[in-house]
Amino acid sequence: MAAKALHVKCRNTYYPGETAVPRFHVPDAKVPWDVPFDSYDPIDYTSPSVLRASWADKCRELPSSEINFNQLDGNVDRRSYEGIYKLDSNGCPLNPHGRTGVAGRGLLGRWGPNHAADPIVTRWKVDDKGAKIVEPQSGKPILQFVAIRRKDNGEWALPGGMVDPGEEVSATLKREFSEEAMGLLDASKSGREKLRSKVNKAFNEGHEIYRGYVDDPRNTDNAWMETVAVNFHDDSGTGLALFKLSAGDDAAAVRWVDADPNQDLFASHRHFLALTVKLRDAFWPGREDAD
Repeated sequence: MAAKALHVKCRNTYYPGETAVPRFHVPDAKVPWDVPFDSYDPIDYTSPSVLRASWADKCRELPSSEINFNQLDGNVDRRSYEGIYKLDSNGCPLNPHGRTGVAGRGLLGRWGPNHAADPIVTRWKVDDKGAKIVEPQSGKPILQFVAIRRKDNGEWALPGGMVDPGEEVSATLKREFSEEAMGLLDASKSGREKLRSKVNKAFNEGHEIYRGYVDDPRNTDNAWMETVAVNFHDDSGTGLALFKLSAGDDAAAVRWVDADPNQDLFASHRHFLALTVKLRDAFWPGREDAD
């Protein structure tokens, strides 16, 4: 079995959010749980906003008879794409990719896996005559994708979000794109129905790019992000490529962006984009980075 990639973004100096919670420093060699780390003493932190939230787990401490880990727990899916995750002696789920320097839930609502879905909507970059623009040296076309700027941290990202309890991932992909990239929540009732119909039709066929753990700065020792990333590509330029984008919900801005490894994206989104570029055989400076 291949070794799991080390998470990096969830081992920075401070945990994200208004309160500067310091992370306990975890050297690369000490990340795996099976490596002894006797001095490890992370701060136990769960954001007050999570403790108040209706969408979050109600129990503040574990173990709890209210939660059934590693299974479908009522309408909350507590299974991990990584397989069965372990619980510590206190009944707390352990991050399958190892230590992060912070215990508790942080900004995440669920103990254990927190499931998201990320639509990667792409088109070819074209000139004013509609012809594909090709990078001269590689001879490969340039891929563009829809990116949103997050309100919470100002970073550019894919227009994805959390899977609601009982919701299918396919529905989350459509809902999040409609809300964040097409302004669904700001539309009139009739406008919403038209938008939903338009997105439903365009999202009929997608290609799953990734399913698994996400190196997200919000991850903790006991709560972590997982996602399903799906590419919806408009090859002809007559469908998704012509959608009128409008930022809404958690997005402060939205735009079409050229796929570029130098584009700084939230969490693991750059990796998802690289996989998409490879799938579409598009231009990617430093081609080995897309492998």
